Amino acid sequence: MVELIQGLDAAVVRANLERVREEVASTGRDPSEVEILAAVKYVPEEELGVLAEGGVELLGENRAQQLARSAEAYPGRFTWDFIGTLQSRKVRALLPYVRYIQSVASDSALAQLARHGTPETEVLVEVNVAGEEGKSGVAAGELSSFLERCPVRVAGLMTMPPLATDPECSRPHFAALAELARRHELRHLSMGTSQDYLVAVQEGATIVRLGTTLYRRS
Repeated sequence: MVELIQGLDAAVVRANLERVREEVASTGRDPSEVEILAAVKYVPEEELGVLAEGGVELLGENRAQQLARSAEAYPGRFTWDFIGTLQSRKVRALLPYVRYIQSVASDSALAQLARHGTPETEVLVEVNVAGEEGKSGVAAGELSSFLERCPVRVAGLMTMPPLATDPECSRPHFAALAELARRHELRHLSMGTSQDYLVAVQEGATIVRLGTTLYRRS
């Protein structure tokens, strides 16, 4: 059972945010070009106010119902992205609350976007760049046709590389996603977590999804 992240300290969060920005700058990237998304799946709703006090502005939630509840509990405090596995029946419920659904990867999701999206709706398409069996995401070779079928604007791509202890193992997968984004002239690359975000930044990430890196004392 995963332990909830409790007892957050706004000063610690703020210091961690600053450290991450400094590390991003150390790669040669402009920190203003890399959004830091706080992944809050394991952060209790009542702790989210601490993140706001610590300077966090962008949150990512894996659970559709919880995202809606938290967004309503903190109106206007955060920008929200949905980063979990997408059930197409949840698309309609998510759209009023999110900037991006980052995990669009099925034709059933496209059908729901066609029904409930608006001219302002933007999404990220999740790509299974490593071709992992049973993992969600559009295959790299099928991306072009998937993008053509998408009824709303695609702002970029997202990926989750295979689990690995060495961040360098993620580099070829991040590089492959960046190449796909360049090929299709897409602006955003959501890739990199607490374990490998600096490698992701070096390969062009514009959004990194961080959890414990932001929350824990050094």
